[in-house]
Amino acid sequence: MEKLPAATGLQWIKRGFALFRKQPIEMSMLFLAYMFMMLAVGIIPFVGQVLPLMLVPAFSLAFLQACVNIEHGKRITPRLLLTGFRSPAVASLLKLGALYLFAAAACAGASSLIDGGVFWNVITGHTALDPKTVQNSDMASGMLLSGLLYVPVSMAFWYAAPLVAWHKMGVVKALFYSFFAVFHTAKPFLAFGLAWGIIGIAFPTLLSLLAVILLGSSALVMMVLLPLSVVLTIVMYCSFYPTYTDVFGTAEVPPEA
Repeated sequence: MEKLPAATGLQWIKRGFALFRKQPIEMSMLFLAYMFMMLAVGIIPFVGQVLPLMLVPAFSLAFLQACVNIEHGKRITPRLLLTGFRSPAVASLLKLGALYLFAAAACAGASSLIDGGVFWNVITGHTALDPKTVQNSDMASGMLLSGLLYVPVSMAFWYAAPLVAWHKMGVVKALFYSFFAVFHTAKPFLAFGLAWGIIGIAFPTLLSLLAVILLGSSALVMMVLLPLSVVLTIVMYCSFYPTYTDVFGTAEVPPEA
């Protein structure tokens, strides 16, 4: 595998913006359909809390397929949201989802080794998040441990869905190839992550401060930040596709209607 320079990570973001600009309305509709679907799934009794995580691999394929459509000049429709569920590899995608749920829960649960279960209880809704809870526990260290453990998990799952669906790999093989693909492109991914951290956190914070100073209204600030956060999230999803094509080559996948 060819070594990519760190600057490639910034190019991925640039290309993500370029993909979004070609069909901004259509990509926004696809994203809103996804959010609506996740909200609908989330209210299902008993399983609503875990199903969204289990379905992440299947739904992630929809945004990758949307980028394929953009490359081929084909229109994006909300129907693409079910791309993963129409794939012959849907069973493997659901297995990936189950493994992802287990791995994410294990990473979060590991925080209990440090903070006595405070972070776990907060994210599962058993404990309210308030300043007193944070001050009287070692939750920050627990969160740090969970974050560190999640890094190799995210590496293993980053390319797993397209490798299963487009390359017809088995689940274990896809996780293995994904992990080492990210490992061998660590510098670009580090630049990619840091850049998105600046774009997604520092930039909106600066913009909100300027809006408060110039407009003097927190309501107006929210009217600016909400659509901005949606657009940035969609662009981030679009930028995932160039990370795939630079590592595995242009997807030999036909566009879908």
